[in-house]
Amino acid sequence: MNTVYMFFAFFKEGGIVMYFMLGIAVVVLAISAERFIVISRAGGLNSRRLMDDILARVRQGDLAGARNCSRMSSAPAARVAEGILQVAGEDAATVQSAGDDAAVLALAPLSRRLSHLNVLANVATLLGLLGTISGLIVAFSAVGAADPSQRSAFMAAGISTALNATAFGLMIAIPTLVIQGFLVGKVERIAERVDEMIIRLSHTLLQTYATHGATQLAHGTRGALLGPAAAARAAAAPRGAAQ
Repeated sequence: MNTVYMFFAFFKEGGIVMYFMLGIAVVVLAISAERFIVISRAGGLNSRRLMDDILARVRQGDLAGARNCSRMSSAPAARVAEGILQVAGEDAATVQSAGDDAAVLALAPLSRRLSHLNVLANVATLLGLLGTISGLIVAFSAVGAADPSQRSAFMAAGISTALNATAFGLMIAIPTLVIQGFLVGKVERIAERVDEMIIRLSHTLLQTYATHGATQLAHGTRGALLGPAAAARAAAAPRGAAQ
């Protein structure tokens, strides 16, 4: 109870800027909680097992199974794998471009609003500084106009207001920056898995097509190895060109 009373006394002595900083603290908590839930869900999915399953199916030439496997997961790595598998059988540049585009679309929702935390931390610090300056102005103005017997009391009250505002601003800004760094680190770890998926899947696709493409063509299963676009072009090509 004493702690609650001390906090309210501390808050009241900080002046009007304390209410603005309290509003910033509420916004920071809301953004942090929402981002933590979204990023934790994306990072909690077993991307390593998903990657191994997709690569195993690709090595077997089962692209349909690999696509179904990628659709069963909502992990960013699965979205990237699905984008790459849509252009399977194309050249290396096309596959890489498809992977990069899918990575941008998959990672963008995770980084959303994270930059707001840095802005809010800076605003909280500046509001604390504003409260400090306002408190000092009030203190020195009151000292100049007050009776000599009351000057020390006015000075103490003004300095208390200034220091409380500064302290409250830092109490908001420091945890906000720590939270932002933590969430950014989680997004970067997810991005590393996505990059690994792009590299390994694209290389596996190209190697599988180079190794087994001729064999599957001989058995009439070209569409199983090629992507939909490449398979359609192959079907439309004259037989003499294929020979």
